[in-house]
Amino acid sequence: MKLSPITEHNYPEVVNIYLEGIATGIATFETATPSWEVWDNSHHTFGRYVATDEKQVLAWAALSPTSKRHVYRGVAEVSVYVSSAARGNGVGTFLLQSLIQISEENDIWTLQSGIFPNNKASIHMHTQCGFRMIGYREKIAKRDGVWYDNVLMERRSRTINP
Repeated sequence: MKLSPITEHNYPEVVNIYLEGIATGIATFETATPSWEVWDNSHHTFGRYVATDEKQVLAWAALSPTSKRHVYRGVAEVSVYVSSAARGNGVGTFLLQSLIQISEENDIWTLQSGIFPNNKASIHMHTQCGFRMIGYREKIAKRDGVWYDNVLMERRSRTINP
């Protein structure tokens, strides 16, 4: 597997994988994908990668700021999406471990993820990568008119001390 930056050029492949995640109903509250410009402006300029094999994009991961406030500059939200064909093969873990390293190189001291409680694979992957459950948000948002809960997971850097 190889890591490459997400760019406008490979963004259509990112969108296809994102759409697969949306279709599961347990990966995101979103029901549509954003334009490149919207996506690009809502994520950090670092920590945005696709994982590829010799033929195709298998997965993508990105970091986004959790707040515009300066005091939260070292806190980022993690997104990891794996294509249906590549799930269960360690691609997501590879990307998440890469994001952890990249985040620390960019002075991020806390990573967080909001995960649907029934997305057991994502919860397991995050736990294996050093995240811990810090909360449970009941009926935090609606998707298709239905309220859903969210598990909040966090990983504190072992090398960055805020």
